Amino acid sequence: ATGAVLLFNTLFIAFRPWPWILVALASLVVFPDLASIQAQFPDVEKVANDLAYPAMLTFLPAGLLGVVVTSLAAAYMSTMSSQGNWGASVLVNDGVLRFVDAEASDRRQVWLGRMFTVVLMALACVLALALESALQGFNLLLQIGAGTGLLLLLRWYWWRVNAAAEITGMVASFAIASLLFLNDGFGLPGWQQFLLIVAVTTTAWVLVMLLTTPTAAGVLRSFYAKVRPIGPGWQAVRRRADADGVALPPPPKSDASAALACFLASVIGVYTLLFATGFYLYGDIGKGAVCAGLAVASWAVVARLWGRLALG
Repeated sequence: ATGAVLLFNTLFIAFRPWPWILVALASLVVFPDLASIQAQFPDVEKVANDLAYPAMLTFLPAGLLGVVVTSLAAAYMSTMSSQGNWGASVLVNDGVLRFVDAEASDRRQVWLGRMFTVVLMALACVLALALESALQGFNLLLQIGAGTGLLLLLRWYWWRVNAAAEITGMVASFAIASLLFLNDGFGLPGWQQFLLIVAVTTTAWVLVMLLTTPTAAGVLRSFYAKVRPIGPGWQAVRRRADADGVALPPPPKSDASAALACFLASVIGVYTLLFATGFYLYGDIGKGAVCAGLAVASWAVVARLWGRLALG
């Protein structure tokens, strides 16, 4: 599974974007400004940069255009259906069943799921009408997730991160990102908005974590027995379990320093492979060779340290 994740991220990041990027670069030549896109779509009232891709599709022959449109429709429907089902599942299982009606019948759960799906789709339509471009939606998603990045990593390595802290982080990040979105970022550049979201969200969840009761010992021990997280962040849980006479699985044999080195090497390997692909496509063989060499060296580090990871 770990190898599959590594392979997926390599293909997803290093190779998948380039067909889109090449089309985008070609569109800069064919449609150098918004006026040229407007000429291609004279009946469209509002023309923006994200219409360049549809404009490029007009050069495809009818049969190939049909295949591309079908693929776009399939990608759209698969994403929307997965998000709708996922959101409805979370609301039913983690919301209704946990806090409202733990004894809800299967029939009621199905109907609740259908109702939540409709509500989520309606909210998505309202948000889509409020967005001015695809880039704006992408930035909004990045901002919502920016504040919770550190939290979602630390919860695996530090026993003290509890549910209250996670909920606070998610709510705070969403609230601040929405506030910035509704007020045009208060005039702040994008990078300052990200820093603001991360700073406020991190402060909020850390304070809540320190002021609330830690997760119950039984839950922590059950989690540790299943996950066996590495690093010193769970030593307190192991010590308390030993003091109470509760047997926990031995610490994983994985070397934390090797795991961190593999993580960094994998990141370098993936992104240098991304740049190497681009340089080769641009005809810059020298820079492409340098990046490819760095990618090979990074993968060699991962292969060398792989045996020191506890993957089972």
